[in-house]
Amino acid sequence: MASLVRRASSLSRLSISTLKTPIQSPNLIHRRNLAGAADHHGPPKVNCWTDPMSPSKWKEEHFVIVSLSGWGLLFYGGYKLFAGGNDKKEEFQERWLNH
Repeated sequence: MASLVRRASSLSRLSISTLKTPIQSPNLIHRRNLAGAADHHGPPKVNCWTDPMSPSKWKEEHFVIVSLSGWGLLFYGGYKLFAGGNDKKEEFQERWLNH
């Protein structure tokens, strides 16, 4: 939309004599400004479940999700390992059986 407005304003500023010349004005040349940013470079990325043994080929989003999940499981497993478990459950069962 903005490019149409710019093009219309540049055409209104040009006189009729400049439009008849075979050389185009720099204002009329279409530019792709930032359109090339979406071009992919290198090999295409795949889903993490498609090729689970090579994280370098994964999509960035999948790599982040798998990495954060792995770190979360590591910390939770370490906490459970070093915390010693839940002893209150055994105490409750012993009290219930003794009554």
